[in-house]
Amino acid sequence: MEFPEAAAGPAIAAALSEDIASDDVTTRWSVPEDLWAEADIITRQDGVAAGLPIVAAVFSEIDPRVEVKALRADGDRLRAGDVLVHLAGPARSLITGERTALNFLQRMCGIATSTDRYTREVADLPVRILDTRKTAPGLRALDKYAVTAGGGHNHRMSLAAMVLLKENHVVAAGGTTAAIRAVREGMAAEGRDLLIEVEVETVAEAEEALRAGASWIMLDNMSLPELAEVVRLRAASKSSTGSSSLLEASGTVTLDRLRPIAETGVDVISVGALTHSVTALDLSMLIGSVAPTALPE
Repeated sequence: MEFPEAAAGPAIAAALSEDIASDDVTTRWSVPEDLWAEADIITRQDGVAAGLPIVAAVFSEIDPRVEVKALRADGDRLRAGDVLVHLAGPARSLITGERTALNFLQRMCGIATSTDRYTREVADLPVRILDTRKTAPGLRALDKYAVTAGGGHNHRMSLAAMVLLKENHVVAAGGTTAAIRAVREGMAAEGRDLLIEVEVETVAEAEEALRAGASWIMLDNMSLPELAEVVRLRAASKSSTGSSSLLEASGTVTLDRLRPIAETGVDVISVGALTHSVTALDLSMLIGSVAPTALPE
């Protein structure tokens, strides 16, 4: 997944607006206007890099004279003390943009670091780790990009990307089979063709979804024996019909439960915590040298 520049722009604009970066009174009154400085963004923790391009994007909005050089690449594993980015420019501009740049970068590195832990836990098994739509409002593209930097995969980006019949859809439609039938009729009427996923909570509901031909079945908060039984039923269904549904385990998936879930034979495991419970990577921007001089034009 490429860095989502189009999504980053509005997010940066909103962040600078809420900071009123154009009127940073502390910096304006305490830092000489003609001071040139160099600074490094370093990590104080081991982790995985994600979102490095956003640093340049932030400072280009604040002051195009700021020079930004990324010293690591997204997806790189980091050690405490590593320098991620070197900056040079007007000291006022560096300090004004510091928090906004770090807010984005720390969150994205935190997501990538967490995702990396999950993907490494099951790296030897034929299963993929997925994110969810439980992202920070306005930051979905950036959050999901960070997941891919950590080795994970993206579930649907939006409500329009695929059909996902959750519990309330099924109840409102009158059951799993009725819901799938209604969706197929709606797709036919609009001339569209999307994957249909159904959320189920019991083995019986999973059987119904298999019979209805769901292309993707989300097994929500099922026990390990239940997951294994649905995998067995899927295999039996495939041998009799020739078609096969993708199986997704979901629901309060933690790192300690991940491998046992993966060993049941499901295809993907979705982990909302990757983006809804982010622990930011501890990063700092440190000014290393300053020089009162005529600023470059």
